[in-house]
This record gives sequence, C-alpha cells and structure tokens, in this order.
Amino acid sequence: MNRQIQQPTYVLVHGAFANSFSLAPLQAELGLLGHRSVAVDLPGHGFAATYTRAYQAPQDAQGLATAPGSIKGVTLADNAAHLIGILERAKRNGPVILVAHSRGGVTATAAANARPDLIDRVVYVAAWCPVDLDVAGYYAEPEMATVDTASLALAMAGDPAELGLLRVNFRTADPNALAAFKAAFLADGTDEEFLTFLNTFQPDENLDVGTSADRAQAATWGRVPKTYVRLSDDASMPLALQDRLIREGDALTPDNPYDVRTLDGSHLKWLVDPAPAARVLGELAALCRADAADEL
Repeated sequence: MNRQIQQPTYVLVHGAFANSFSLAPLQAELGLLGHRSVAVDLPGHGFAATYTRAYQAPQDAQGLATAPGSIKGVTLADNAAHLIGILERAKRNGPVILVAHSRGGVTATAAANARPDLIDRVVYVAAWCPVDLDVAGYYAEPEMATVDTASLALAMAGDPAELGLLRVNFRTADPNALAAFKAAFLADGTDEEFLTFLNTFQPDENLDVGTSADRAQAATWGRVPKTYVRLSDDASMPLALQDRLIREGDALTPDNPYDVRTLDGSHLKWLVDPAPAARVLGELAALCRADAADEL
C-alpha cells in the first residue's frame, strides 16, 4: 500500500528570557521555503510574562527588585509538559522536527526523555543538552571560562532566592551592562539590531534547569535522530562547550550520533539574519522524509 510521506512541522523552542516573538523572522523564512512551523511560548513567557510598572520609564529600582512575577514556581517539568502538549497536537499532522535554542534545549531534552515517539528529529541550536553534568555543573568547567558572568550580572534585579525567579533589567542604561550583553549575545550585530533584540527579552526567567534525572537518557532521548547546529562565534555558549555536549551525546548513543552543522555568527545572529538557518533546517526535512521512507 502506498503511503504519502507528509511534510514535517517544525516546533521551535526559545531560550532564556526569550519568547516566540524572537522566532518570527525565522518562521517567515521557513514559510517562504514552504515549511510549516510553530513557535512555542513556554509557561510564563510571551503574553504570560510579567512586565511590572517598575520596569517602565522612569524605572523604580526598588519596585523592580521586589515585585512578584508570574513565572515564580514554574519548573522544568511544567515546561516539558507544555511542550509535550504541543508536540502531541503537531504530531497529528505528520512528522515533527523539534528545534531548541540555548536554554530551550533543556526542555527539549526533557520532552524527548518522556515522549520520544512524538519527535522525528530534535535539533539543538547552540543549546543545552546535559549528559555528564547538570547545567550548573558545566559553568564550572573550562569550556565556560571565557563567559563574562560578572559583567552580565550588572543588570540583575532583586534576589533570586527571595523572588523565586531570575530577573534581569534589560532596559538598563548602564553602559557596562549593555556592552556585556552585546558582547555575549550579538557582538556581530549592529547597535540598532542589538537594542531591538534586547527589547524583545522579558525580564523574568524561572530558576529550574533540571537535575541529573533530567539529563539525556539513552533509552528514550537516545532513540530520536538528532542534529546539533554549532554557532561558530557564540560567546555565551562557547564553541568548546557546544562541541563537548556533542561528544557527550555521541558517547551516550554511539549508534545514533549527532548530525552536526555549523553556522557563522553569535548566539542571536541566526535569529536576526535567519535565512542561512532556515536553509539548514530545510535540509533536515529531507532527512526526516528519508527516515520515514525507511520505516515504510
């Protein structure tokens, strides 16, 4: 019996402090190449985010440091459950390619651990996929030594332990903080592009990035075909760490290694100038169709 192989749906997962809005240019490029995509807002993100009056100009530093945020108490399990619900709906329409950026990789990994049957390929774009260590553990490793965490902390607002969340004042006018953000996220962009992207960020992020139980599991996650897209000039997710995560994933599932691709640019450049990334992602649709044909 002939069975038509359907086109995949790309399910796109944002990183920390981001939301579906930053994925709109990539979706436009994918659409123009004939691909269907869905951009996810994880719980507490997008229109569910908290923007307090203290965050508006003129800013109230004390109020910003103490105001409650809706993302308090959101866990990695909550993120994974939300994503799984979207994957279930997308899977009704055919194959699913799950694409995660940065911290979104932790949620993608948790979803693949729980429901590998819903994912035909998982794609990490300079994203976290912990194998040997928890996310926090990698920050103490040599691969992260070049990340300027002290300068990035200049814009922190409030005590995470008291707020129950991470809060960053992305509307700061502190030139040192702004310079640190640009160096970390979009050093290869113009000042205008950098400030525009910074204003798409939301101030709050949840605290939970998982434990050892949330690392990639060979029996489930390891069954899913996977691609890692390296970002060659990424300062916040250094290339050395990206390569380490690839090596660890390959060691965990040697019979199912990463398909590795590389894009030039910083942590956010692929979203500011999404055409090259859309072409790479488009190529993965062919791999997905080939995998589906092998199963027929």
